[in-house]
Amino acid sequence: MIKLLSHLSYVAVTAPDVEASVDFYVNRVGLTVVDRVDGAVYLRCWGDHYAYSVVVVPGDEPSMATMAWRTSSPEALDDAVRRIEGAGIQGEWTDLHLFGRAYTFTGPWGHSMTLHWDVARHAAQPAAASLYPDRPEKRSTVAGAPRQLDHVTIAASDVDAFAAWYNEVLGFRIMARTLLDEAPISVFSVLTTNEKSHDLGVVLDGSTRAGRINHYAFWVDTREELLIAADTLMEHGVPIEYGPSIHGIGEQNFLYYREPSSLRIELNTGGYRNYVPDWEPNTWTPSMGSNNFYRNGAMPMSMTESFPAADGPSATEEGVPDEIRAALLNPYAVQGRG
Repeated sequence: MIKLLSHLSYVAVTAPDVEASVDFYVNRVGLTVVDRVDGAVYLRCWGDHYAYSVVVVPGDEPSMATMAWRTSSPEALDDAVRRIEGAGIQGEWTDLHLFGRAYTFTGPWGHSMTLHWDVARHAAQPAAASLYPDRPEKRSTVAGAPRQLDHVTIAASDVDAFAAWYNEVLGFRIMARTLLDEAPISVFSVLTTNEKSHDLGVVLDGSTRAGRINHYAFWVDTREELLIAADTLMEHGVPIEYGPSIHGIGEQNFLYYREPSSLRIELNTGGYRNYVPDWEPNTWTPSMGSNNFYRNGAMPMSMTESFPAADGPSATEEGVPDEIRAALLNPYAVQGRG
């Protein structure tokens, strides 16, 4: 199989109050508005090479409308579609705003994914053009503003099966997973389309609601910028949900906070690059520090929340041990020991 996917290109998220979310992205995160079409607002980070990387659309509750991935070539797009439909999934061809021809489908666990090759590259206005030829635009003047979109982490009812399907059908490399110390339950896995430790994560979801997202993430160049972002957010009344600290899996510095819709955003930097084509994924446990590299920090239970809200029977049923119950919604809630 040829390499099908190149990288995560944009995420589209829903918000009950689009303007409140957009104002936050512009004035607190440091994104810029590119366009507005039929209620949807298109934004980008200063270092994104394409016309946009975040789309905010109206919705009754926070959720992920789609996650979009650019393929490695036009032929790879057609090949990916053949493989998706060969696996029994039927999507549809669409025309993306500014980008063009794309294929959107809903995966086995209810998550919308959009694949495309055609893009619109960002062309900076003269006043915003960078001194450096490889930069699409000048660095943002907002303290700690992210350079680019980084990854998305969704929630699914079967972590290993989710990872296997996206590996077998679309060629994602499985990089690592987390099993509980107390039981052989897989609660987290990371996958990548390139040399990053991950650009797609999956946490175990104990709810009956399909297609949920736990968070999506931006990238900053340095740990110092991440710390400045944390400081700036706090100074302007934005609570930090978790961090700054370092993940064991991936070894990224991280910081979690919420946008006005309550959707979780991660800011990260650092971590390793892995170029090994036949990499064998390692298995971690929470006690090894899979989430907290230092094994010394308690993660708030709020991190168990995914979006939109769960419905029906979930992992909060009585009789399930507290640690397992937390892990069924998000392994990040499980604390390491030792």
